[in-house]
Amino acid sequence: MDEFAEIRPYNDSEFPVIIERLLAEPDLVKGLTYFMRPRWKGPLHLLARSLVRWRLQHDISKLQSIADFQLWLASYVEKIIRKTTTDFTVVGIEKFDKSKSYTWISNHRDIALDPTLVNYALHSKEHPTGRIAIGDNLLNNPMVGDLMRLNKSFIVKRSIVAKRDKYTALQLLSKYIRYSIEEGQSIWIAQREGRAKDGIDHTDTAVLKMLSLAGRTQKMSFSESLRSLSPVPVSISYEFDPCDVLKARELSALKQGEQYHKSDNEDVESIITGLMGNKGRIQVSFGTEIDESLFVDAETLATEIDRQIVQGYACYPINYAAHKLLADQGVIEPLSEYHQLTAGLSALTGRCGEETAAVKQQIYSMYAQPLIRKQGL
Repeated sequence: MDEFAEIRPYNDSEFPVIIERLLAEPDLVKGLTYFMRPRWKGPLHLLARSLVRWRLQHDISKLQSIADFQLWLASYVEKIIRKTTTDFTVVGIEKFDKSKSYTWISNHRDIALDPTLVNYALHSKEHPTGRIAIGDNLLNNPMVGDLMRLNKSFIVKRSIVAKRDKYTALQLLSKYIRYSIEEGQSIWIAQREGRAKDGIDHTDTAVLKMLSLAGRTQKMSFSESLRSLSPVPVSISYEFDPCDVLKARELSALKQGEQYHKSDNEDVESIITGLMGNKGRIQVSFGTEIDESLFVDAETLATEIDRQIVQGYACYPINYAAHKLLADQGVIEPLSEYHQLTAGLSALTGRCGEETAAVKQQIYSMYAQPLIRKQGL
């Protein structure tokens, strides 16, 4: 029996059925039309949808396996990078053995792009791509769930409430991750549950303790269990966050004591905004394998992961501009030197638009965090 059937990615035997289901999904054609022909309006939009539907059926009908699907998807990722970024840089990947499996632990700013960009960085440097941990909240939209699981994603059951059921689900998740590593498949997992909407990246020790659960059944200590998974910190830096205003509005409302209710399609809307919005420059920075002495406990290991992620940040003019504005207000200590402030202030002003003072302040804080965190190293 397949004990991981409920959470694992789809396999080649399931591929034809899932592809047939996706081809019948109108939202997929709608989404791809927006991506491929965003300026076609009115009658041209209807024509664009017909063309996209034909192209999708033509391309996907030729695919025979998950590997074929990933290669097909890589071409779209390349188009997204070309259309929505001005530069894509990969740092530090040359240190790693292409024949070894790793647990890539990264900061989390964008629902879909973070793991996609890490896998694209690996693919671009001829390293095997990894399996991706995703929350079950994304399964609320079956099309998104199907696309994710075709793209080597496995499910983290975050919605379970009962403690016993939750622990059982975490044990299975931990077991699947260990199974993947031992099978020679790398893993991508975020350092915490949910995005760091405020820009403050911290590793949740609960994630590390979950990773160690499967080792307990083999009488392994926390240190032995985590070392065997070869965790490596990865830092993803976006010059511009397409969802920055949406995040800032939510955080500002919560700070003012207002209730915030996530809409049914909010995660999907965030995915589309993150994919299609202007991101400027992007850097994916791979850290180093963690020293054995730092696996003593979850807290010590989390501190080291945080240090490496912060160390790997790329800082852009908008980050310096946001930091300078907060320093001028006396909120934080100023830096000894600021770079390209004119360009940074122009970019920051453009992103803030006509937002309220509270939302603007939240945006400043979000963009200042990489420099604030580096000051603390």
